[in-house]
Amino acid sequence: MGAKELIESGKAVLGIEFGSTRIKGVLIDENHTPIASGDYEWENRLDNGVWTYTLDDIWTGLQDTYANLRKDVMAKYGVEIKKLAAIGFSGMMHGYMAFNKAGELMVPFRTWRNTITGPAAKELTELLGFNIPQRWSIAHLYQAILNNEEHVKDITYFTTLAGYIHWQMTGEKVMGVGEASGMFPIDSSICDYNAAMLDKFAALDNVKKYGWNIREILPKVLPAGAEAGKLTAEGAKKLDPSGNLEAGIPFAPCEGDAGTGMAATNSVAKRTGNVSAGTSVFAMVVLEEDLKKVHEELDLVTTPAGATVAMVHCNNCTSDLNAWVGLFKEFADMFGMDINMNDIYGKLYTNALNGDKDCGGLLAFNTFSGEPVIGLNEGRPMFARKPAAKMNLANFMRTHLYASLATLKVGCDILFKEEQVKCDTIYGHGGLFKTKGVGQGILAAAMNAPVAVMETAGEGGPWGMALLAAYMVNKAEGETLDEYLANKVFHGEKGSVMQPDPADVAGFDAYIEEYVKAIPAEEVLNEALPL
Repeated sequence: MGAKELIESGKAVLGIEFGSTRIKGVLIDENHTPIASGDYEWENRLDNGVWTYTLDDIWTGLQDTYANLRKDVMAKYGVEIKKLAAIGFSGMMHGYMAFNKAGELMVPFRTWRNTITGPAAKELTELLGFNIPQRWSIAHLYQAILNNEEHVKDITYFTTLAGYIHWQMTGEKVMGVGEASGMFPIDSSICDYNAAMLDKFAALDNVKKYGWNIREILPKVLPAGAEAGKLTAEGAKKLDPSGNLEAGIPFAPCEGDAGTGMAATNSVAKRTGNVSAGTSVFAMVVLEEDLKKVHEELDLVTTPAGATVAMVHCNNCTSDLNAWVGLFKEFADMFGMDINMNDIYGKLYTNALNGDKDCGGLLAFNTFSGEPVIGLNEGRPMFARKPAAKMNLANFMRTHLYASLATLKVGCDILFKEEQVKCDTIYGHGGLFKTKGVGQGILAAAMNAPVAVMETAGEGGPWGMALLAAYMVNKAEGETLDEYLANKVFHGEKGSVMQPDPADVAGFDAYIEEYVKAIPAEEVLNEALPL
């Protein structure tokens, strides 16, 4: 069946993901191949010290994304989207959206990027014996309790961005287990919230004074493959104000961008992992067994099917690197040189490979915002060098490429060196890997592990969400998610694999030694340059 007939017959599957800087929708066919897409660029804002997006931002972005997808379908196939086989939404994990019984958002959406829940995260980590990072939804809720915020007494439901959209589309207060694992710890044996930890939280004196029950205000947890509701008439109008899209389309459980990244890179099985490198960067490795102890640098979340995953999440990755590349573009423009940005990235990144393995005495912090992995509640981008440093363009760019992965390496060194976790292959995806062999090789050095990049890596999270929705409607009885992905989507594809270069590994290790020593300077800079 051709793409036009597939769309007309309502057999295409849609995945939409709310990323940090872009919302994107991808329509796939029965072979899981993208056949149309639409996107919308947006940016978070700092409002009274809180990183947020408004409800207007959210709905404008979603509707424009879907409208652009419709335009793409019309331009390519001359048909209108009226029915779909399945839909799935995903988004930036964690954060905090709290609602009252009237369904009203009571405080501005607090995104994952906020590092304002330190006391709550620390107390909950000690109480539960389980690392609760600052960006987790339960940390945001408990910090609001510690702050005695007025809205807390009126909470009837709190959720994430993806959970909110799913609720508005279907009327169902549910989410996928991977997304839920960024709200509250999950017991993988039952694919649900950890009951003992819920009891400990509920027993806190600060919590008992409220009339709500934590079990009642959290979303219901569902594994990949379960049906999570159907598109309501009201939801259809919110998604497609043109009125063409019909109600009744089944929805997959919404997922976080971590889970969709795992699906998009075929890394949901044990001893596989992936690194998503864009505005933020995170590494995820599916564990064979539990970690030996609690590490504040490591999160424990799950795959969309509920298997335990160790996650190193860093708030900052390519923003500072992109800013420096933009400076070179500005220089080129000043001299009347019309150079494509992709060419500038390609030349600068490739030239970085000619730099010293340890960057020759140059050092950079890419911290636009706080970075809990290295103990920073705020961030200021910083570039420094020793007087005798080898200051050349190759070392400069290599330094900023290292900086984009430096905090990730700090966390991953704990995972691989201290905990001795085994991982056969790391799959890379995201903007950092667009220039062939550069980001991939530097990541291999950072992780001291083979790194693969697939041809499909550029499709990213929205494609991964579409795959999860397709799994829901197409899976055979008893077919697991990792079986479905391996056999029906990737067909054994391993991608282009780079082994770690021992000299690069040693060079990055030497760079990190200097980087860790310089963290106190970054702390002083935060104080010296207040926002």
